[in-house]
Amino acid sequence: MDNESKKLDILRSINDNPKTSQRELAKKLGFSLGKLNYCLKSLKDKGLIKFSNFKKNKNKLNYIYILTPKGISEKTKLTLNFMQRKALEYEELKKDLKEESNGKK
Repeated sequence: MDNESKKLDILRSINDNPKTSQRELAKKLGFSLGKLNYCLKSLKDKGLIKFSNFKKNKNKLNYIYILTPKGISEKTKLTLNFMQRKALEYEELKKDLKEESNGKK
């Protein structure tokens, strides 16, 4: 999995469930907790996400993760790139199958 795919997965997961814990998010994505923490800090430094404590929660370790407008734009761009890559892969597979069925391989 490349960095763009990882970034897209994180941004999608945050968008779908902003109140998820880092532990839950790491498990869902198949990341170690340390790797996810590093990625989240990187996304925050790039201005793609914000962290905020739950207002009235006694456990201040719980955060809400929010995509910034820049993060929403990045997620959209990454999604379009992903879809273009998959469309190209599909066309290549279709071409290979056609060549195989014609006995050219």
